[in-house]
Amino acid sequence: MSVARPELALRHLSLAVTGHRHNNPALEANLGQVEAVLHGIFDRIAYLLEQSADTLAPVRLHNLLAEGVDQITARLALEKGWQVIAPLPFGKALNAAINAQPVTLEDAQALLEGRDAADAEVARRAARLREMTEAAHCFALAERDDEIAALYLDTLASPGNFAIRRALEMQINDRVTLAGRVMIEQADLLIAVWDGKAANFPGGTGHTIKAALSSGTPVVLIDPACPDDWTIHTLPEEIGVHGEQRGHALDTLIEAVTGGSEANTPTPLETERWHRGSNPAWLLYRWIEKTFGSDGRSRTRLVNRYEQPDEIAEGSAAPMVLAARGVEGADSRQIETIVQTIMPQFAWSDGISSWLSDAYRSGMCLNFMLAAFAVIIGAAYLPLGLAEQKWIFASIELVLLLLIVGITLIGKRYNWHAHWFETRRVAEYLRHGPIMLLLGVFRPAGKWPRAEGREWPEQYSRHCLRSPGLPNIALTHAYLRTMTQGILLPHVEGQRDYHRAKAKRLRKVDHRLDRIAETLFVLAIISVSVYLLLKAGAVAGALPYAWPASVSMGLTFLGIAFPTLGASIAGIRFFADFERFAAISQVTAGKLDNIAQRINLLLQSSDAAITFGAVSELVHGLDEVVVEELENWQAVFSGKHISLPA
Repeated sequence: MSVARPELALRHLSLAVTGHRHNNPALEANLGQVEAVLHGIFDRIAYLLEQSADTLAPVRLHNLLAEGVDQITARLALEKGWQVIAPLPFGKALNAAINAQPVTLEDAQALLEGRDAADAEVARRAARLREMTEAAHCFALAERDDEIAALYLDTLASPGNFAIRRALEMQINDRVTLAGRVMIEQADLLIAVWDGKAANFPGGTGHTIKAALSSGTPVVLIDPACPDDWTIHTLPEEIGVHGEQRGHALDTLIEAVTGGSEANTPTPLETERWHRGSNPAWLLYRWIEKTFGSDGRSRTRLVNRYEQPDEIAEGSAAPMVLAARGVEGADSRQIETIVQTIMPQFAWSDGISSWLSDAYRSGMCLNFMLAAFAVIIGAAYLPLGLAEQKWIFASIELVLLLLIVGITLIGKRYNWHAHWFETRRVAEYLRHGPIMLLLGVFRPAGKWPRAEGREWPEQYSRHCLRSPGLPNIALTHAYLRTMTQGILLPHVEGQRDYHRAKAKRLRKVDHRLDRIAETLFVLAIISVSVYLLLKAGAVAGALPYAWPASVSMGLTFLGIAFPTLGASIAGIRFFADFERFAAISQVTAGKLDNIAQRINLLLQSSDAAITFGAVSELVHGLDEVVVEELENWQAVFSGKHISLPA
């Protein structure tokens, strides 16, 4: 029975918006023009998506819903049927209270309690923001609300106290900066309305623009003083110098995000056939690892059964799924989307990559061994005294040589090397992705690795991981603690232990193969030396003259067989690069252990210390380790295409 390939969720275009409030002089003076330009850009994006060859999900627009440009664009998005997603710097009540800008303690207290303010203008601003948050999907960084709300009320109670006000401003800037970072991580494109002045104010429009460009996210920049002359920027250094004029620049950006001409190009995940388990014909590499890397107690099976996409949620991923579902306040919609989309895609890509790995690496190892046996069998007639039957040995040698050529041609024809590389990249991105998503963390658009050749694995993985979106929750200390302790820490420790064991195993394989190759060369030296000693003794008259002649064929054969076999084993050792892979895994294990120690220390702290900023830093650290290990692994194997043994 065939296994159906899991369907990939519809592709999303993800936009982010930042801009001034209405009290900005340039925006206030040209508000109508700015709105018209924003409307025109949104219309152009909608048109380009309608013309796309790929079927797309509704656009996602991210912003902080602040009064001004944020709310203008949120309304435009809702009118177009787009999704509005708000990474809020605070919980909804505190966010409304701060953004409504009450001037009295009583009005602030009323807003925090969900009541209307006495001041009509303050009440209007709060009502408008509440309306927007109800229409949006909100990821609220609310775990520090109690602390910041108390400081906020103290500021209104003591309006002349500069120290309290300064402390509040720093806390607000920190939270807005964090929310802006979440927004940028989700975005393919940032649309910004900025007057080009202050760029160093944390959480401000200019600061957000610089952060987006630094992370590789393109920016459509609209100057409110001359909104019709908007430009597109891709580097921080372009600000204030130049930018690409509209023209086809926006079209090119949108086409790149939606896949363009490659959107419907089949990938190896679609063209490669699914196999239920390892092919017995391609197990030599696994056998080498098991035999020479074992400590004698290993129960590792040579023939593996690959976990099917519809089994993983109740199989290897069951502990994580159960832990996530058990977290109070978790977004069940996001969790189920992860279970139904990302996990099956991981199982599919992991199974295909594992099969390709076996075929490619075992194929190359077979080439080395067949080459050795071809030489050995071709010369085997010598010690057997079967010169008349040499044609039999030559025929077997020819068959082995043809097998080598056949394996090489098949490996190149089906592109085992490249497809293994590409599908393994997808599997590793998806392995760690769910943990990041549950904690509201994502790798920014411009920070994905750039690999030689096709970049579909990064685009495919990013698209797949994008589908669940941000969790629709209000973060709490309890949520962060439970997710960190129940999901993040076990994953980090599990990967650390895996790399430690792998490094130990590969070092053993490398050492033992090296010893075997050395031994075979020593035996070759002994074989040749024995013949020469016998010959010298016979010439000197110390030994019977017939002795060297009687053993010459056997010793000649051993002098051929031992170094040939030793060279093939050394070739396998060089090809597989066990030593360097052991070093890579050892370094990775050390980095993961450092992250595990930091997580444990954080979990020993009070709830107040377990903040989104602290946890997201650890998650980003894990992501960096994963990508670095993947890049190091590719650097070792990228040039080792399947070929004839040299």
